Amino acid sequence: MNTKGVHPARAIALSVGIAALTWCSASVSAATLIHAGRVIDGVSDRPLLERTVVVEGQTITSIEAGYRTASAADQVIDLRSATLMPGLMDMHVHLTSEYSRTAELDRFKKEATDVALDSVRHAERTLLAGFTTVRDLGDSFRAGIALRNAINAGKIKGPRIFAAGKSIATTGGHADPTNGWASFLGTARGPEDGVANGVEQAAQAVRQRYKDGSDVIKITATGGVLSVAKSGHNPQFTEEEIRAIVATARDYGFTVAAHAHGTEGIKRAIRGGVDTIEHGTFMDDEGIQLMKKHGTFYVPTIIAGRWVYEQAQDPNFFPTLVRPKALEVGPQIQATFAKAYKAGVKILFGTDSGVSAHGQNAREFQLMVESGMPAMEAIKAATSAPAKFLGIDDRLGAIAVGKVADLVAVPGDPLTDITAMQRVSFVMKDGVTYKSP
Repeated sequence: MNTKGVHPARAIALSVGIAALTWCSASVSAATLIHAGRVIDGVSDRPLLERTVVVEGQTITSIEAGYRTASAADQVIDLRSATLMPGLMDMHVHLTSEYSRTAELDRFKKEATDVALDSVRHAERTLLAGFTTVRDLGDSFRAGIALRNAINAGKIKGPRIFAAGKSIATTGGHADPTNGWASFLGTARGPEDGVANGVEQAAQAVRQRYKDGSDVIKITATGGVLSVAKSGHNPQFTEEEIRAIVATARDYGFTVAAHAHGTEGIKRAIRGGVDTIEHGTFMDDEGIQLMKKHGTFYVPTIIAGRWVYEQAQDPNFFPTLVRPKALEVGPQIQATFAKAYKAGVKILFGTDSGVSAHGQNAREFQLMVESGMPAMEAIKAATSAPAKFLGIDDRLGAIAVGKVADLVAVPGDPLTDITAMQRVSFVMKDGVTYKSP
């Protein structure tokens, strides 16, 4: 700027003013303009049409009607033929594993390092499928906790993780890591390993999870499908043990998720104070009423049931003890979900991915809609509802000014074709684009 002949004080003021204008221009130019043909904000019952969502840094700073004309420095993401939504949330995954024909043998062959490296691949697939936040409900070797930390530090790509660490089981119960082992390998495990018997050990196991760095407590209140054990129904904790787990969890600020298939185990878990019932396969009318009375959330994981049923058609896919359970549980989960939804039980989206393949999480939407849940409610069950449950709805779970820019898009309109949720074309997490058309 030429300030010759200008009073020195005025020259300084002009220089400062121009510098300020230049700084403001640079700030505005950092914006990313997302031109969205349709916006499902995660809260409203109807989509918004033809909107510009403005992202600056990690934050949504504006939502404008129409398509804002970009400045020369703006980045524009053209989603005019797509539907933009908040980043999706899956409330039940296992990022450190993925079931296959060799899964039983892999328990003995894979080192902790193998498990950790597998989890990196699973995490990226999950993120690219549009899931920017997950609850990881059970790992091995604390790999889920290490994965969470690595993602938070920006070392690898993946969703925001609320990690349970090792699930808590009883001796021989679902999630006892020694199920199926020969006795000479050693089968005694204790609270440090997530195996607890009695009230005192139940509390100790929760405290160990706190020491390990967990975010949430996961218990296996009944038998399971994929554990090498005969029953998928039987209750595996007493109600007193569950109450001890929940009371101790509250001391440490934890919520408690309960894997539960069998009717009696479901009821014990609800009366014991858990926050979510996972799977809930054989829940009866009394169990449904208990969930409504206690305000317990239901995470149905329909896709896991469907997947194990499909694989069980091959008589050689599962171990001998597992196949009958898969054939029985598979069809029932979807029927239970339909009944529970109709009765007014509170639903959170969850898949149990790691049973089915990571990255296929969105198939759950199709199964939920097939069971009677409207598409918009299914999407809310994966956005605003889990954000509120997790206590992060002040910054996530909706598209609104001031929220963190976790955004995903699918082609077309998922409200008329819910399978569109399986074709995610755009993923942004914390304002960083990981996938774009």
